[in-house]
Amino acid sequence: MGTYELIKGEDNEIADDSKHVVTVEDGYSDIKLESNQLISVSKSNAGDNQRPVIFSGIGGDQASKRRLASLDVFRGITVALMILVDDAGGILPAINHSPWNGVTLADFVMPFFLFIVGVSLGLTYKKLSCRVVASRKALLRTLKLLALGLVLQGGYFHGVNDLTYGVDLEQIRWMGILQRIAIAYLLAALCEIWLKGDDDVNSGLSLLTKYRFQWLVAFVLTSTYLALLYGLYVPGWEYQIQSKNSSATPKSFSVKCGVRGDTGPACNAVGMIDRKVLGVRHLYRRPVYARTKQCSISSPDYGPRPPDAPSWCQAPFDPEGLLSSVMAVVTCLIGLHYGHVIVHIKDDKDRILQWIITASGLVVIGFSLDFFGIHVNKVLYTFSYMCVTAGAAGILFTGIYILVDVHGYRRPTIVMEWMGMHALMIYILVACNLLPVVLQGFYWRDPRNNILRLIGIGS
Repeated sequence: MGTYELIKGEDNEIADDSKHVVTVEDGYSDIKLESNQLISVSKSNAGDNQRPVIFSGIGGDQASKRRLASLDVFRGITVALMILVDDAGGILPAINHSPWNGVTLADFVMPFFLFIVGVSLGLTYKKLSCRVVASRKALLRTLKLLALGLVLQGGYFHGVNDLTYGVDLEQIRWMGILQRIAIAYLLAALCEIWLKGDDDVNSGLSLLTKYRFQWLVAFVLTSTYLALLYGLYVPGWEYQIQSKNSSATPKSFSVKCGVRGDTGPACNAVGMIDRKVLGVRHLYRRPVYARTKQCSISSPDYGPRPPDAPSWCQAPFDPEGLLSSVMAVVTCLIGLHYGHVIVHIKDDKDRILQWIITASGLVVIGFSLDFFGIHVNKVLYTFSYMCVTAGAAGILFTGIYILVDVHGYRRPTIVMEWMGMHALMIYILVACNLLPVVLQGFYWRDPRNNILRLIGIGS
């Protein structure tokens, strides 16, 4: 269950509608419900004695406690949104990722996943018997997800129509969606394991006080990101493009920069750090800025380059790079705060009020910053983009919580709930092309005579 739970969440169980005992194994604790109370029995690997601790379930004084289904529904909606923008984005560029500044429907998918991971962690680590054991398991799960990300997004599956695969280590892509989630998961998990006080929570202010060191981490990460993005000097740089004829000499391009604090496609600190640390050959080779007006006559879609296209239009650029992942961690920490509200605040109205105030404030801050020049930008994961998308995640999650967990409308959302409970499996099969690879692996005499070709899919 290790890697799957990083997207699904290890502890989505608040309580069950049944009055019988319900147990959920998450690798760290057993969650049991008996006599309409939620009891967490913490255990360490050393086999120490079980120690029950009472927690409130959904709805405070409600007699019937239940599973936090809204988190699964939210995850399922995000998976469905991911599939929609992946499949329809090429047909409808308006919902595809923004070519540079601005935000579209597709730009909410990654922050939503990170937010969900944060909420799940807040529920997972309610009580710990051994911080060292919990940290070790969190690290192990992170390594599993990193390895899975490298296989699925590092270039292992290429030439799908020709049934070729394998990784050229000189060109493997080190970063990716799963790698970013793994990094955010690990840092947020360590914060939750080690950086929380013993204060009692009886108000919103005391909730902030209990987790003040986690908010300090979020502040330090944000300050570091802003200082590097706007403070680093970006010199000129070069890159090469290999022609289709592998025996031909690669074509070299030179990009002139010599600036500081630039947030355009060519001369930003995010790209420079990735080129220096990861290497330009290990970055994503179909950058989103190839759809800008400078680089495509079909903008906002991909298309032929204009005659006066700048030299950086074909340069690799990783949308899940190192510096941009710093702000992704902050998104995860905001989701963690929403999980804390669930754990510590009993009344639904108080929970909803806490969530809405936080989410609305983030959205207002994000769009205000965009108005004053700190643009919303998914590829750079700017501070304004983090605020807008994390706030939108908070608003959507609150709405789903009201619909599903407060008013009990489970039946209309049952499909989304199922998708949310199997998120990683769906992601691997659909978004990572594993299903097409499997289907095209069955052919008659020639790889081109496969099932997908038979039904008119593929080229």
